[in-house]
Amino acid sequence: MTKHWADFQYEIYLNGMTGAVPRLPTDLTRLEELTEQRLGPGPVGYVAGSAGNGSTARANRAALERRRIVPRMLRDVHERDLSVEVLGRPLPAPLALAPVGVLSIMHPDAERAAARAAAAQGVPFILSSASSTPMEQVAEAMGDGERWFQLYWAKDREVTKSFLDRAKASGFTALFVTLDTPLLAWRPRDLDQAYLPFLHGVGTANYFSDPAFQAGLAKPVHEDPNAAVMHFVSMFADPAKTWPDLEFLRENWDGPIVLKGVLHPDDARRAVNAGMDGVVVSNHGGRQVAGAVAAADALPRVVEAAGDRLTVLFDSGIRSGDDIFKALALGAEAVLVGRPYAYGLGLDGQAGVEHVIRCLLAELDLTLALSGHAGPGDLGADDLEEETAWTA
Repeated sequence: MTKHWADFQYEIYLNGMTGAVPRLPTDLTRLEELTEQRLGPGPVGYVAGSAGNGSTARANRAALERRRIVPRMLRDVHERDLSVEVLGRPLPAPLALAPVGVLSIMHPDAERAAARAAAAQGVPFILSSASSTPMEQVAEAMGDGERWFQLYWAKDREVTKSFLDRAKASGFTALFVTLDTPLLAWRPRDLDQAYLPFLHGVGTANYFSDPAFQAGLAKPVHEDPNAAVMHFVSMFADPAKTWPDLEFLRENWDGPIVLKGVLHPDDARRAVNAGMDGVVVSNHGGRQVAGAVAAADALPRVVEAAGDRLTVLFDSGIRSGDDIFKALALGAEAVLVGRPYAYGLGLDGQAGVEHVIRCLLAELDLTLALSGHAGPGDLGADDLEEETAWTA
């Protein structure tokens, strides 16, 4: 029988019969404030902060808020099916956990806890290159759970190739290549705290455990950690990369390759020409370019340019089930969620991440049903109106 994610609300109400209430809010927009209260300003700022004055992060939210759902009545929605196929993989719902680096600053169980939560709920976990935990240990924690690997494309080709080999050997089935971070953006919350975890050797686990990386060091990591950190900094990103360089990845990865950070339709067309399998419409949650276009505003044009030649995914600003509905209606095949699950992790470990996943999908399930839809495949642009249309 198809899982009804909405049943989570009845589980909560039934638990209330014994006086139990959820450990975390079910309105996930409240998690950031709670995390601010419980964690230090450095870690919170690193996750919550954005480029410049935060204008792009605010635009992400405004673009989703501006679009309003138009419910339809008297449609049979008693049986709903949220399952989708993404990159050739069957998923129980159109949701994956986005790659978020340095999760040990949020919780000591870090990526392991988040990965276990994703596996327990059946949604994919995308592991960041900049994780606090080596990819092999994350894979072990997930068991058979669906896992995808995000690549920060290093200057050192041997390190990049080694990462790809290790990810494949660890059962990661798809490669997500982040394109929008050839340099770190101007991020005042981090700058004001002078806080960059990597300089303390946090978020470097995949590098420090990598044989190709280690081959570039004069001494083992534990003997000269500062030298290891500087070696990492010197290779972490490469502003010289261009479209022809994608051929190297295609030659060294035989699964789907998805380009993360695409906002212009011409870049989607170039992704097709480069033999890529998908794109993520994303502005890195507002963390890279202040004043950039909102991801939801960019999404329809990228979907149109991609046609049926690319899988189009979406992130940047997802905070609720209705946000997911809107992204799907705008043409995304699935969404990635980042900050909310990082806050859930910081507040309650694996259980907190599972809470976030279940809240998002329960609200999506209910939003679909109450709007007259039995599944994500029913949605289209006609199911949304721009708020200005109503106020004219």
